[in-house]
Amino acid sequence: MTYASRSALLRAAVDLAAGGVPVLPLSAGKRPVPNCPACAGPTPGACGGRPTMLAAGPCCCPAPCHGWAAATTDPAVLTSPAWARAWQTAGAVAYHPGGAGVTVVDLDNPAAVAWARATLPPTRTVPTTRGEHWIYRGATRSANAVRPGVDIKSTMSYARWLGPGTGTMTALPPAVPELARKEETTPRGSGPVVSSTPRAGWDRSVATGCRHTERYVRTGLERGLALVRARTEQGAGSQAFGVARFLAGQHAACPGPCGLDALGQAVIEAAVMVGVPEAYAARAVTNGLGRTAGAA
Repeated sequence: MTYASRSALLRAAVDLAAGGVPVLPLSAGKRPVPNCPACAGPTPGACGGRPTMLAAGPCCCPAPCHGWAAATTDPAVLTSPAWARAWQTAGAVAYHPGGAGVTVVDLDNPAAVAWARATLPPTRTVPTTRGEHWIYRGATRSANAVRPGVDIKSTMSYARWLGPGTGTMTALPPAVPELARKEETTPRGSGPVVSSTPRAGWDRSVATGCRHTERYVRTGLERGLALVRARTEQGAGSQAFGVARFLAGQHAACPGPCGLDALGQAVIEAAVMVGVPEAYAARAVTNGLGRTAGAA
């Protein structure tokens, strides 16, 4: 990205902030700026032991630290020397939906868009790379993977700014908070992931019907776990869902069993380590495995 492009991102951020939308820079990888050394260090650190911002409250660091909590409407902060380095390497602008009083229903694929059109009331929509953002007036709690391809981004979350969208923004329907509530309270299903009790890792004893080599399976798992662990600020639940779906897809042609429960448990543990509540992580992984796990 050129200097002019990055300057345009800062100008867009200042314009959004003037309209009351809290904003922050995203890196070229579309992730928040990493925690500063003082906050990323040993607990409690400068941030009081909450580097992934699972507790509410603004970021008190002078530089944009702590993801969504760093979002601000103060132009003096956005243009400050402490934020200059982040804008020099920025790849996008993000905003805090809850801080702007809105909720974003993030629809990640055509099937999710079709579900929303059949289920939710029309509202303002913004095209994304793979689907759409549906934006409703009113804030609610955020939750990832509330159903396949659907995340709710509002309080304690951020969304990438992709333009104002089209259509009239309508009030948040009760169905959206209900999805988040179910994500928090619904018991785990009877699928591959069955409990939080520690269990043995994947090996041939639990995968007697797998047609793949052990090296193949472990390589795929480790690459997936690395993706989840990298999500230290946002999206680990959705990433866990995607990794679980990928792992199940690898075994779709196997006669089974392939030990998908053990693979899924490893993904859950990785997500929990970066701050995802275990109930959310388990549901996301169960949903991911369930999409393609039947044959395995």
